[in-house]
Amino acid sequence: MSSEAPPVTELDAKQMTEAAWVEVIQQMEQVYSNLISYQVELEQKNRELEEVNQLISSVQRAMTEVLLVTDLSGKVIQHNSSLEQVTGLDADQISGLDIYSLFAVEDQPVLSLIKQHKEFSQKEVTLCHPVEELPLVINCSRLLDSNQQVQGMVLIGREVGELRRAYVRLEQSHRELKLTQEQLVNSEKMASLGRLVAGVAHELNNPISFIYGNTHALADYCKRLTEFLAQIQQTELPQSVIDSRQTLKIEKILRDLPSLLDGTMEGVERVRDIVMDLRQFSSGQTQEFRPFDLIHIINTTLRWVVKEHPLQTHCNMPNALEVVGHPGRIHQVLMNLVQNSLDAIENDAKPELWINVTSDDKNVTVTIQDNGPGIDESILPQVFEPFITTKETGKGTGLGLSLSYSFVRDHGGQLTAANHPAGNGAVFTLQLPLNGGRQ
Repeated sequence: MSSEAPPVTELDAKQMTEAAWVEVIQQMEQVYSNLISYQVELEQKNRELEEVNQLISSVQRAMTEVLLVTDLSGKVIQHNSSLEQVTGLDADQISGLDIYSLFAVEDQPVLSLIKQHKEFSQKEVTLCHPVEELPLVINCSRLLDSNQQVQGMVLIGREVGELRRAYVRLEQSHRELKLTQEQLVNSEKMASLGRLVAGVAHELNNPISFIYGNTHALADYCKRLTEFLAQIQQTELPQSVIDSRQTLKIEKILRDLPSLLDGTMEGVERVRDIVMDLRQFSSGQTQEFRPFDLIHIINTTLRWVVKEHPLQTHCNMPNALEVVGHPGRIHQVLMNLVQNSLDAIENDAKPELWINVTSDDKNVTVTIQDNGPGIDESILPQVFEPFITTKETGKGTGLGLSLSYSFVRDHGGQLTAANHPAGNGAVFTLQLPLNGGRQ
């Protein structure tokens, strides 16, 4: 028994035809939509590619280095404007040139590496152009396509002179960094020393105050006892008391007591002054300007530095002179200057040091002169630069005068060095504004 398909009516055929057309239309709409999407995406890619090309062009124009690209045979296919500037050729003249025609004959061993598609770096060559030859240091790398196949070679060259200037700048930066490091280390040492000195001064201050007060009390007690014994001496005394007075040498004790007390008081006052100087020295690490007696600072410097050196000093200065600034840092400056002079005259048979202080209504000027050999004329202009020293290796860092110059400049002052016109040693001149450079 067989089954037969139902006959297709005219209505059914019409419906099938309409469905087919609907499907075709839908597919066409889908294809059109895809085409629109592809077009939008392609336009976006084109914009991105154009931006990349613009970026590459901008980079090439901004490059000071010479850039050129060759094909596999060594012909120039692309270059930047720097190559045109140094050769004097225009773009049309450069395009298609053989790489050998741009460089000196002596550079052929290096250029052959380019035609062998070998990469290299830091090779020195000479670029030939109408005006003069230009030495370059070039780096070379392969130009690859999307399949990592070599399509040519890329060369970047920089003037040797520019490299040398860059090296000089690098060396200068290195020296400045080293100086900064040395100054930081020195500042930290001075800060640590300042804290230590401040602590020692604080610990010494209390017992010295006790001794100072007790010495004043002893002086008063001795005065009273002396008056009392003098009154007793006027009365009738037993012979045993008179004998004891002679045996115990009471008269000598009474004569010696005032000088002993005066000597003790003078010693205590000197120790107290030393403690005050230590505290003043340690205060150099603070950042506050305040009034201080410059003459006292100079005298303290001479006591500290000169006491171990047998020499003759000549001082011409007032008894006191108030200036505004960092007393600790000015103390360091004066110590550096005096010590520098002492180092210069340590081998002199008759070492001498002159210190002269003058002032007007705005500034104070301190000159420190020695009778040493003076400063070598070759280093005199750089004497305040870091690491410049005439001392033996290991005896000086070359930072003392540099730091002193920096401290004086921070005070709005000037520090200069010269040799005495008569050939009598070196002369350092320190000039400071009385108000510390503050208006």
